[in-house]
Amino acid sequence: MIAMKAVILVGGEGTRLRPLTCNIPKAVVPVLNRPFLEHLLRYLKRHGITDVILAMGYQPAPIQKCLGDGAQLGVRLTYSVEDSPLGTAGAVKLAASLIDDTFLVFNGDVLTDIDLTGMMQRHREIKPKMSIALTPVDNPTAYGVVETDAHGMVRRFVEKPPPDKVTTNMINAGIYILEPEVMEMIPPATRFMFEHNVFPQLLEKGAPVLAYPSQAYWVDIGTPQKYLQAHDDLLRETGTPINIEGGSTIDTKAQLTGPLLIGDGCTIAAGVSIKGPAVLGARCVIGKGATIEGSVLWDGVQIGEGVSVHQSIIGSCSRVCGQVEGSVLGDNVTVLKGLPPGSRVWPDGKVEAGVPLK
Repeated sequence: MIAMKAVILVGGEGTRLRPLTCNIPKAVVPVLNRPFLEHLLRYLKRHGITDVILAMGYQPAPIQKCLGDGAQLGVRLTYSVEDSPLGTAGAVKLAASLIDDTFLVFNGDVLTDIDLTGMMQRHREIKPKMSIALTPVDNPTAYGVVETDAHGMVRRFVEKPPPDKVTTNMINAGIYILEPEVMEMIPPATRFMFEHNVFPQLLEKGAPVLAYPSQAYWVDIGTPQKYLQAHDDLLRETGTPINIEGGSTIDTKAQLTGPLLIGDGCTIAAGVSIKGPAVLGARCVIGKGATIEGSVLWDGVQIGEGVSVHQSIIGSCSRVCGQVEGSVLGDNVTVLKGLPPGSRVWPDGKVEAGVPLK
């Protein structure tokens, strides 16, 4: 197994996930009741990558408090914190003093089973300046499309092409292997992007860039829709219809239909119906006759009697006394009456209409 350092980009503000990320960074939003980064770090460790640099910007303290030095996960974490947004490449440049050999870069919102070991081996064999993982998607217009030649080398990068300009469905999967000299192309203390700056310059200079296409599982959890999808996928992957963490009080007249994950210390009253895929965080209280379906509840959520929550995400310590459908609620929100489908409710109580989650 080839050991490399990895840099994970977790400096973004997570604007696409708001209002969920108003109080915490995207990197530690709960996925199956664990901080998202924990899933990513365990994935890296399975491929022998245990030396990890977290490139941070927005709200670094919660990440450091949550993960510490990484010892509990069997990895070694080093933190690099930018004072102002430096972009994807600029954030890696800031950590240059911590990097002395071939290394990996990860977007901090990707959940995947791409074979990193195979990708690292291929990089060592071909010896390009950079390797980039590719994944197929149904709609490439929202991503960075990567065109390759007959030898598997990158021919062109096209950021978010219009439908009539799409030439392939293979996109940038947000996983790169870089040789240290690529860092010389990135100016210090400057906002600089891999997608718009580094990648085009590599091709202009004739530097070899290897594509590593993969059909493995891949999802970007950066939107509420994809966040729910990731939970659906992961819950079904467990193969266990109902998982209960720790001790919870569940009335015998409650009806539970998997796949479900129920956190520690929950209270579920008589007549409650919970239909998976669904996740309850720790210490949730579900009132008599309530219905929850296709939703993710964070820690300490209270659902009132007879209330229906469908295809929604409810932030920590929120209290819901009215119907919620296809909506996203931030932390510490109180809903006293039903919301229009697709609502976004911010921690300060502001309500925005939107498109229901599907």
